Amino acid sequence: MIVLEGVTKQYHPDTIALADVSLTIEQGEFVFLVGMSGAGKSTLVRLLTAEERATSGTISVGGWDITRIARRDVPLLRRQIGVVYQDFKLLEQKTVEENVSFALEVCGEPSKNVRTIVPQVLKIVGLEEKAHRYPRQLSGGEQQRVAIARALIHRPKLLIADEPTGDLDTLTAQTIIDVLMRINDLGTTLLFVTHNKDVVNTMKRRVISMQEGRIISDKLHGKYFI
Repeated sequence: MIVLEGVTKQYHPDTIALADVSLTIEQGEFVFLVGMSGAGKSTLVRLLTAEERATSGTISVGGWDITRIARRDVPLLRRQIGVVYQDFKLLEQKTVEENVSFALEVCGEPSKNVRTIVPQVLKIVGLEEKAHRYPRQLSGGEQQRVAIARALIHRPKLLIADEPTGDLDTLTAQTIIDVLMRINDLGTTLLFVTHNKDVVNTMKRRVISMQEGRIISDKLHGKYFI
């Protein structure tokens, strides 16, 4: 699903965000990416979504050669990669249902398909009964679940969760994790970027640790030790 070989990202002669990073994530894996601020995690995410290009090395995501991808193909790539951020980025004037369906409508999806797909993804995240509520009427955890539903709308092969529980209390964060695990169980590859040591250490999944732009540890049943 994800293959990086010798990837370096250099912004200035004296600023190297990633240095000779190589890793492979198989289809269906649930992987934590951890490290302190400035370790290179965000840069890696931006490279995977083709927001930025590597200075050197090769990147493949779901069979796409990100290193050489044409700009016209980037929107198609991003429909196959769902991304959930710490900031929910919801449209306040739209309902839950409208926030999710909007991602399909802007891509020209037929209305019939929209009416079928939206209830399906809302059911996955447990919000089918709150489809007609507005973001201001939801808790923080519910808003994050709307963001997850929106990221799932194109049925992506890969879901990147970038600090999805950062502003949530422990109980609410666990709800989000449960949703992400359910999505992973359905076959979606999941890359979970986080600083939350408790989450990482409790789940005992694969943990890739970064420091100063390099991978310093890659453990199948790892812990957050940085």
